[in-house]
Amino acid sequence: MGILSWSMLVVLAFGYLLGSIPFGLLLTKAAGLGDVRSIGSGNIGATNVLRTGNKKLAALTLALDALKGAAAVLIGRWIFLLLLTGQTDPIPSTGHGEDNLNALPVLVAGLGAFLGHLYPVWLGFKGGKGVATYIGVLLGADWRLALAFCAIWLLVAFATRYSSLSALVAAIAAPVIAWFMGSPVFLVLTAIMSALLVWKHRTNIRRLVAGEEPKIGAKGKS
Repeated sequence: MGILSWSMLVVLAFGYLLGSIPFGLLLTKAAGLGDVRSIGSGNIGATNVLRTGNKKLAALTLALDALKGAAAVLIGRWIFLLLLTGQTDPIPSTGHGEDNLNALPVLVAGLGAFLGHLYPVWLGFKGGKGVATYIGVLLGADWRLALAFCAIWLLVAFATRYSSLSALVAAIAAPVIAWFMGSPVFLVLTAIMSALLVWKHRTNIRRLVAGEEPKIGAKGKS
């Protein structure tokens, strides 16, 4: 196995381990609120933390879950370049835009972090649904994509007060926006993450269709 493959594996593992930190679970337990998986949707993300009634803790969970996604991309790119070239300066462009080695760590580290959040080894591969980490990965990759995702989420959330529906609409829109940006790497990245996010929201989709999905701010039952 060559140095390129090893570098990608290291970055993938780094992204996964960073993404697998269950901040929602750790914060609620530290605050004496018990196991967040026992309320609401059973999710470890910010929306379910909000169902404990602690808005500050939910906001902190959102921020940390997003931060680990952004950090995975930014630090992962630094690690990749260091392992591959012995320095952290970007590799000179080949003239094909993002079709060069500078784009690989964004894709690999970003997917690693997202998979780590969805399927953390520490929790028996049962993690969150990935919305905040998705935003963080986009922020580390291209802030314009992150801004577009957040804007769509907020608009749908304001109109419907359904967090899950907001995430689904934003996730479906993200690859389309990446395509219009002319970014093949980000198109692949967002397409894979969006497919996984929709899959993780399959029970939410069923509840939305049945009119049984809880709205933002609704407290979950133990």
